[in-house]
Amino acid sequence: MKIIISFFAALFLAAMSFAQEESPSPAAESTAPATEEKASATVEQAPAAKPEESIAPAMKSESAASPKAATTAAPAKKEATTSNAAKPATPAPAASTAKASTKNMAPRDAENAWEAAVMKHDYATVEGFLAADFMGVSAKNKFVGRSDVLSQAKGDKDTYKSAKNDRLNVKMYGKDVAVVTGRAREVGTGKDGKAFDRTYLFTDTWMMRGGKWQCIASQITKIKG
Repeated sequence: MKIIISFFAALFLAAMSFAQEESPSPAAESTAPATEEKASATVEQAPAAKPEESIAPAMKSESAASPKAATTAAPAKKEATTSNAAKPATPAPAASTAKASTKNMAPRDAENAWEAAVMKHDYATVEGFLAADFMGVSAKNKFVGRSDVLSQAKGDKDTYKSAKNDRLNVKMYGKDVAVVTGRAREVGTGKDGKAFDRTYLFTDTWMMRGGKWQCIASQITKIKG
């Protein structure tokens, strides 16, 4: 009897085990729909990327348009540059301001201008250099004043081929006094038609007065001619 009961118990357990294998597990059924539902949700969300695609072309078109805008702006800048280049240059100072006047001449320049005036018989220039109280010793070993020097300049009938200074040495005594030593050579033809070649050594004293250098004293020695 125990054997029969054990046999039926074994059959019952085997049947129950087979039945459990054939029927689907509730957990598996609940998992499958969830997986399918997640997959379907993913598929449904995929079209959401379309707005981004539509935005991308718009941004590309804007970036493509920006070089065109830069190209358009470039000629405007070039035109502005051309306009500036086309402006007339600032007029140069008048020639009268560039040319140094005797009033602004330093003693060395005044000495050279004085000798050039002798060659050209430029009486006015010589007059401008001489102080009213000028005193000196001439090449003829005579004491002379301003009027004597000017009379000699007016009466000069010689024709000069050249008249130049060299070996000029300027010594300043303070700001307003300068002593110039040098040598002058004059070549030309006298009023008698004879050629001459004269050389002088001189010492001139200059003083600044009223913003202008004036010769206040002079001594000349003729060493040739």
